[in-house]
Amino acid sequence: MSKALLGRKLGMSQVFSETGEVVPVTLVVAEPNVITIRRTSDKDGHNTLQLGLPGKRKNQKENQKLTPNTLKRMYSARREFSIEAAEDVKELSVEQFTVGEVVEVSGISKGKGFQGVVKRHGFKGGPASHGHSDWERKAGSIGSRFPQHVRKGKRMAGRMGSDRVTVKNLVVVSIDAKKNLLAIKGALPGKRGTVLEIRSKD
Repeated sequence: MSKALLGRKLGMSQVFSETGEVVPVTLVVAEPNVITIRRTSDKDGHNTLQLGLPGKRKNQKENQKLTPNTLKRMYSARREFSIEAAEDVKELSVEQFTVGEVVEVSGISKGKGFQGVVKRHGFKGGPASHGHSDWERKAGSIGSRFPQHVRKGKRMAGRMGSDRVTVKNLVVVSIDAKKNLLAIKGALPGKRGTVLEIRSKD
């Protein structure tokens, strides 16, 4: 059965395996996600659940109508996943995962602003010898005489980062249910506080 959860990136750390090997991990705090919407194949054509990551305003009035504006205030993030849960289940937590389970994590990578071709695409740059003081990090030629315009998809300077990135084949190293913490082996996209989507590998 597929599993999914929303969490926030805390930062990187390290743990030691039983053999004394250092394992780099990323800590993710995932408070219990509230199931806000249930979609069924009979009514909607597909089985999905919308999970809400609790925000600063967790409490709501008993008779308060759930409008898009109130949902935005209650939950800092909401995402739909192709998962199922029993009707009596209202929340999903880190306890659904197990140590050693393989997962994939999606999130928005760090934004790096406008960058040149050396940093953005890994160009080696021009010669740094005498007479080339202003040519080390330039892109160089961007095309030939024909077709008399820059070809589509040409690697050039531009905005870098702030892209949706998915990292696959990650392993859950440890789980702390009391603190709602997941330690996942490897690096995850985004900065501290970035909302991450954690899904089990089908």
